[in-house]
Amino acid sequence: MESQADGFEQIELPYKVRIENFEGPLDLLLHLIKKNEINIYDIPVAMITQQYIEYLEAMEELNLNVAGDFLVMAATLLQIKSKMLLPADEAIDDEEEGPDPREELVRRLLEYKAYKEAARQLDDQEKMWREIFWREDALPVETVAEEDLPLENVSLFDLVDALKEVLERNPDSRLIEIVPDNLTVRERMNLILETLEGKDSVSFGALFEGSVHRIVVVVTFLALLELMRLRVARVFQAETFGPILVSRMFSLVPDPAELDDVDAEWRSA
Repeated sequence: MESQADGFEQIELPYKVRIENFEGPLDLLLHLIKKNEINIYDIPVAMITQQYIEYLEAMEELNLNVAGDFLVMAATLLQIKSKMLLPADEAIDDEEEGPDPREELVRRLLEYKAYKEAARQLDDQEKMWREIFWREDALPVETVAEEDLPLENVSLFDLVDALKEVLERNPDSRLIEIVPDNLTVRERMNLILETLEGKDSVSFGALFEGSVHRIVVVVTFLALLELMRLRVARVFQAETFGPILVSRMFSLVPDPAELDDVDAEWRSA
């Protein structure tokens, strides 16, 4: 990892992707809990804190702009971890011990999870009623399409995991990279759209075939996130634990002017 990070120090990527457009710190915690098959009521804080911080470091390395809320949660986890490491007062009976330091975190996670599930159910209900009471001239096609979510049954952190697998398959990732002259986010966005053209979907890994340079892989990933932000592409899993797929939202066409300005916009962010 140290040698890979050194490679990144030689390059200034075009822009940073704002994480808050996709996920938040509680989403990352829920992802780790699900990934490690952990009981949410009995979170191993030391392990989760280590993995959480590793994700923050990986996201910063990928030039994903980590919002302040993520850092606040990291501090909260470290505080909980330190409290749990303190020796118990043997003079205090078990019944008189203070509250579990994890209690407030568990409450927040359960509350957030419940709200997310409620929002998903309301969204499903709205789509069902929209199909039942659909009117031909009710809404323009573009308006309906923009309501589709770019992430379906997949989180941003699932994508980060998949990207790490792509990078690990590249044996030359330790070398200092020479950036191709034509490497821009817009160029990679156009390449992704060409790859998706005429296809129902392609695998996430297919977007990186032929990318031998680590920096090209990373910029391609940023381009995919930008297409998702513009709601031109969507990422989904057709089945639970199935491969991550990418498809184009055909009813939407990216504004050429917005593509022209995308690098300048994010450089100034």
